[in-house]
Amino acid sequence: MTDFTLIDRYLETHLDESIAELSRLCAQPSVAAQNLGLTEAAEMVAQMLAARGFQTEICPTEGAPVVVAERQGTGDQTLLFYNHYDVQPAEPLDLWVSPPFEPALRDGKLFARGVSDDKGHLVSRLFALDALLAEGGELPCNIKFVVEGEEEVGSVHLPDFIAANKDRLAADACIWEFGGVDYREVPMQYLGMRGICYVELSVQTASIDVHSGTGGSIFPNAAWRLVWALHSLKDQDEVIQIPGYYDSVIPPTDRDRELMAALPEVAQEYKQQFGVQTFLKGLQGGVDLRMEEVFMPTCTICGLTSGYQGPGSKTVLPAKASAKVDFRLALGQTIEGVLDGLRRHLDAGGFHDVEIAFLGGGPAAKTDPDDPFIQLVSATAAEIYGVPMDLVPMIGGSGPNHAFIHHLNLPVATAGVGHPGSGAHAPNENLRLDLYLKGARHITRILKAFGA
Repeated sequence: MTDFTLIDRYLETHLDESIAELSRLCAQPSVAAQNLGLTEAAEMVAQMLAARGFQTEICPTEGAPVVVAERQGTGDQTLLFYNHYDVQPAEPLDLWVSPPFEPALRDGKLFARGVSDDKGHLVSRLFALDALLAEGGELPCNIKFVVEGEEEVGSVHLPDFIAANKDRLAADACIWEFGGVDYREVPMQYLGMRGICYVELSVQTASIDVHSGTGGSIFPNAAWRLVWALHSLKDQDEVIQIPGYYDSVIPPTDRDRELMAALPEVAQEYKQQFGVQTFLKGLQGGVDLRMEEVFMPTCTICGLTSGYQGPGSKTVLPAKASAKVDFRLALGQTIEGVLDGLRRHLDAGGFHDVEIAFLGGGPAAKTDPDDPFIQLVSATAAEIYGVPMDLVPMIGGSGPNHAFIHHLNLPVATAGVGHPGSGAHAPNENLRLDLYLKGARHITRILKAFGA
């Protein structure tokens, strides 16, 4: 067995240096939705990898560049790390205690936009590599990184990049961009993610907004047109009305339900955290709630825009209206199938004038919970966290894991530094320093066991 005394000592004595490096990366804005600082952030990531002896290239795409890096190790196995350098918009800025791109340490946490999602995960992995290199001068296995800049806008170009670079990115297993503990401080192993099809629906009924007294009774209203179209998508029993929407859904397995049944109750936690009083479909909690949360496809109105929404009144008939809608996809559903069904549904309802703009997405995918790599990652967590990881067969969120699982044929495991109060996507995003250290220690154990 490996003696991790020197490795752990390195991590403990160099923590401040690693946090300083993470702070420099977080100080560089890299907001994909605003096309802000992406090239500069990619260059920083490439420099950080090159400084650790990686052969590194910044690869252009039709969107943000992808950083690819590789370094040989002493073992035959190859581990691929997937991360992203882009972050969510920081707005609303007035809710931040300290400026989002000026990292600040408070109460054992580092606060900054992107510090948890996903720059902290990336730098903690580099920190783990530093400790291994300091201890033995070599890595225990071959390491590759693929670090993209569009995850927060749907990884629009990454699947094509993966498909076009299968040989270059070939590996034996993959560590995903996130991971961490739940509210019990138990490390979680997330095995799969739902897919997503994100669209904008829009309609225009006039060239300009019209005085409502002039057009209210004789002109079509774009806002009403869109509301009626949206109303047709789902009934009050939460059944999505798009033709064939559920036909290709692959139902969860008995093993999926077994794993979900072993997880803790979330109903009361959700009510307290989000202020909801009830759940849809009469669900009360238990395994049925957890299964519904992640295995069923959805149709969600994410935002509506039309007419006047300022203070006071303005009697106007809107000429344009739009809505952002996401469809979370279950296993088996495809982007093409959803878009085709949505168009046919709208046309059949007389909404030929409602336009559909596809904004990004990809299908669902998951890794076998009994894959040996999953078992390795889970088992090595026990030394660090005191318990092995809980296995979660699917989560409700989405990401580009399908490309890694189906193009590269890799088992995908999670191991990271997140926690429920990290505030990812929200003001005052933060990273706990104690979990940052634990996450780095866990990665060193994974790499040593993987390369053995």
